Amino acid sequence: MQVMYFAWVRERIGLPREVVDTSAKTVAELVDELRAREARYEAAFEDVSALRVALDQELADFAASLEGVQEVAFFPPMTGG
Repeated sequence: MQVMYFAWVRERIGLPREVVDTSAKTVAELVDELRAREARYEAAFEDVSALRVALDQELADFAASLEGVQEVAFFPPMTGG
């Protein structure tokens, strides 16, 4: 699946996107797999309460199923003004 990173998440990981082969069933499991990769992922996902996630461009939560999902995007909360 395609995993995309935005704003400071991208800065910490050093990639805007990547294709990830995963056995994760939920977003939370995917995050756990990513965090286990190396320190830069651990830093990016150290506080998931500071992150939002979208599955196939629809906002979701970290308990959401990844079944059938083609794209996961991680980003900080957005503010308007």
